[in-house]
Amino acid sequence: MLKQQFTNINDGIPEEFRTKVANGLAEMLADSYSLYLKTHNFHWNVTGPMFNTLHLMFETHYTELALAVDLIAERIRALGFIAPGSYGEFAKLTKIKEHSGDTDANDMIKYLIESHEMVIKTARGIFPNADDANDQVTLDLLTQRLQVHEKTVWMLRSLLN
Repeated sequence: MLKQQFTNINDGIPEEFRTKVANGLAEMLADSYSLYLKTHNFHWNVTGPMFNTLHLMFETHYTELALAVDLIAERIRALGFIAPGSYGEFAKLTKIKEHSGDTDANDMIKYLIESHEMVIKTARGIFPNADDANDQVTLDLLTQRLQVHEKTVWMLRSLLN
């Protein structure tokens, strides 16, 4: 559970929902940061015939994720909570499995698909509370993140066929 910093927020979102949404976003932040780290790791260590394609694709993905984690953390802050920001906090919150850089390129793609799908599931799990709270800002953020992750999964899957 996140530590609340601001308690006198009067913007129409009940504290109960603010807490649920912020905690859900903390899990999404941890999943997104873990995916960022995995993607960057694979970018550094990919080898094989698809090296150039994957190296550049992974760079595009981790660059986008670096911007995304900032948006998610800032939304947690706007809701009045302290955003998690350490490896220890992320390790407790994430559902993304770690993989070493010594991985076959096709396995890298499969692991990234699994990880993006986990972020998608985490994001979808936040929707009901954000919707009940009438929190359009979080709903918009979630929708934008789903578009990115679903498109990325489609592109990664296309490499395997």
